[in-house]
Amino acid sequence: MFLQTFETYNSFNERELKNKNVVVIDTLRATSVITTALYNGAKEIIPVSEVEEAIELVKSLDKTTYLLGGERNSTKIEGFDLSNSPLEYTREKVENKTIIFTTTNGTKALKKVSLADNVILGCLLNASAVAKYIYTSNKDTIIVCAGTEGKFSLDDIITAGVIYKKLQDLMEFESDDLSKASYFLYKPYEDNLYEIMKHGFHFKRLKDLGYDEDIEFCLTVDKFEIVPKLKDGIIKNSADL
Repeated sequence: MFLQTFETYNSFNERELKNKNVVVIDTLRATSVITTALYNGAKEIIPVSEVEEAIELVKSLDKTTYLLGGERNSTKIEGFDLSNSPLEYTREKVENKTIIFTTTNGTKALKKVSLADNVILGCLLNASAVAKYIYTSNKDTIIVCAGTEGKFSLDDIITAGVIYKKLQDLMEFESDDLSKASYFLYKPYEDNLYEIMKHGFHFKRLKDLGYDEDIEFCLTVDKFEIVPKLKDGIIKNSADL
């Protein structure tokens, strides 16, 4: 098995994804939100790139069946039901709901990889579950870091390093240099991820906006056992597909 990592969704051609697992990471906060929502019983998540696309999509839906969620520039979108805080996606709010979801970085990354054969979502919350999924499939895997506004993001590459370590505990594999670099960047801080994450641009932005509880939650490793999977434009728990 060969593991390859891309620092942003702008770093590759879609043809490179053919016949591979693809893991999309947006730890702060899109893939953490989606993982949490599915754990708390959301029926499905439909990621869209633009706010207008989300609003148009719900026109044909029964209001009792869906929620609009997401952010622009780290803040809640006017008129939406939920922001991009995983703490809002409680079982009481999301159970059995379809969530139409759009964010600045994460949903754009998901759109870029949507034609790949097998797309799953990773974050710190489900790092071990993602590693187990890759191990079980035993096929070449690409990690796509969402990044921040098209640029490298420290929180995503550290998460890639955590998944690398979890996978290393399960199997032998080959990898490219960025995958190795993600692991070596993470390793000295494995017992205190906050100490490395706090230097990230996006981390600092969220902290300045007062999202300390979101940060603490998203930096929790292996809180959930589920693996979200994107299929035909819809994200569900992989166990249900």
